[in-house]
Amino acid sequence: MTDKTLTRMDLSEAIFREVGLSRNDAAQLVESVLGHMSDALVRGEQVKISSFGTFSVRDKTARVGRNPKTGEEVPINPRRVLTFRPSHLMKDRVADGTKS
Repeated sequence: MTDKTLTRMDLSEAIFREVGLSRNDAAQLVESVLGHMSDALVRGEQVKISSFGTFSVRDKTARVGRNPKTGEEVPINPRRVLTFRPSHLMKDRVADGTKS
């Protein structure tokens, strides 16, 4: 495992190099795509990216949890959580450790 993290800057730099857009246009493109994805998720829509995976929002109901240290019951409020389900191709690619 590496400690490297892929950032917005890395994505826009890759677009700059591979597509040929200016650095500003590439950064705006990345921001626009991420903005569209975020907006769709806020609306409760799924975001499917072929050969990558599906982002979706789940509504979790209220429930009673337990403090593991004291054993005291604690109410857990209802909430929305973001989930990601990778595609089979992505799962296989990560398992194999191969680059595209």
